[in-house]
Amino acid sequence: MLLRKEGFPEEDEIVLCTVTAIHHHSVFVTLDEYDKSGMIHISEISPGRIRNLRDFVKEGKKVVCKVLRIHEDKGHIDLSLRRVNEGQRKEKVNSLKQEQMAEKIVEFVAKQRNTDLKTLYDELTKKIFEEYDSLFSAFEDAALGKVKLEDLGVAADLAGQIMSVVSQRIKPAEIEVGGTLKLQSYEPNGVEIIKGAVKKAGKKAEIKYKGAGAYGISITSMEYKDAEKDLKHFVDTITDYMESHHSKAVFKREEK
Repeated sequence: MLLRKEGFPEEDEIVLCTVTAIHHHSVFVTLDEYDKSGMIHISEISPGRIRNLRDFVKEGKKVVCKVLRIHEDKGHIDLSLRRVNEGQRKEKVNSLKQEQMAEKIVEFVAKQRNTDLKTLYDELTKKIFEEYDSLFSAFEDAALGKVKLEDLGVAADLAGQIMSVVSQRIKPAEIEVGGTLKLQSYEPNGVEIIKGAVKKAGKKAEIKYKGAGAYGISITSMEYKDAEKDLKHFVDTITDYMESHHSKAVFKREEK
């Protein structure tokens, strides 16, 4: 299930489409999120010369496109396939999966309330879309405690029903940052100094010994900026401790 949005998409918006027809110099599609059709000119399929459009698209295939121009008078949309990079494609597919999850929550609550799904969906989105681009992002922020659905205009009893389902089905992803910390000490009590530095980690950091004085450091948080702040504090604390004991700490960042 993917409920349709009203109106037209915006220029430069990334949209999911279904190929409906392939002609000699163009591909026709329907926009899955809107009750609209669009066209991809052969020049917007892929860079370079194209001998056969069917080498790139097939009827019924899902494609992620970029909106180039909108002709509201004709109800038609010009799209591009080649201007969407792999990162944008993956992000769009993932966001649609998330939105379908949010719609499933609305469907479940509609059954609980013995209410028509489309009616309930329209009631929610009319209010939520004033502040958010999607239901999922609003539900996720509500799960994180960043917003209350009531503050977005959702009736208290309905918000309570939705949140009881949201809390079970939407688990906010944690952000993980870290790297490798190498500790060196040539002091007579160097081993004790290093042990003391490791104890400075506290509960926010996970430390694993990798060998040769190297430790893997990992910090998780619900917010990227909080994870970065905690990591910096941790590294600075250990570095200061080591230096105050005439020893050395070198941190190398690693992407998780």
